[in-house]
Amino acid sequence: MLSFTPRLIAQSIISTVNLNLTQSYTERIPTDIPTIVISNHRSFLDAPILINSIPNTLRIACHHYMGQTPGVREIVNSLGCFPLAEADRRQRQFFEQANHLLTSRQWVGLFPEGTKPMIEPTAPNEINEFHRGFAHLAWKTPVANLAVLPVAIASLSETNYPSIPIRWLKQFDQNEPFFERRGLHPMLVYHRAKVLIGRPYLINATQKQEYKGRQAKELALDLTDYCQDQITKLLREGCY
Repeated sequence: MLSFTPRLIAQSIISTVNLNLTQSYTERIPTDIPTIVISNHRSFLDAPILINSIPNTLRIACHHYMGQTPGVREIVNSLGCFPLAEADRRQRQFFEQANHLLTSRQWVGLFPEGTKPMIEPTAPNEINEFHRGFAHLAWKTPVANLAVLPVAIASLSETNYPSIPIRWLKQFDQNEPFFERRGLHPMLVYHRAKVLIGRPYLINATQKQEYKGRQAKELALDLTDYCQDQITKLLREGCY
């Protein structure tokens, strides 16, 4: 009996939209070490693209409303994504879930731009400022040796379709300010895209001892800037 794994479902989604997808620098993907995958985010296709492109089991964190919305909920579950909790316990639940996955040697995928680029799409070669939660996770997780892998998804051809009213999503997440907006939710579909793998940022047990006091904030900022810089450069390279 055929097992519909997250990878097969991701491949099916990519095939359904007739996406021509290529990859570069796959030799940079770490082997035999827990990894946090960081990527830019402009389309609902980004999660299937990453799941298809990364050879390890990849569990991607997604917005709270995606775990509440009928139809969408079933798709994210089939892809192995884990929706974030409601606002008042989101951070704690995220760290607990991500730590559990990493300690069991699964990989965690994150989109540190948050919701904004899904509502206000950026140009293919641009990204928004990254939130630093992933960086604190990388330094705080109880995994001794860890890699943080920046990945750029560069769109070479795309169409932006209007879909449902943005305010409809408010019923599934009352605390998301972006869902107060008027207008239709954009649905960005890539026709041709390229996945470019950045150079991993490695953190070992000795380095983790430096994560304390004022230096903790500096280390998180350094890692955030590193990933944002890597992805920015890769997007400029890929969006030719």
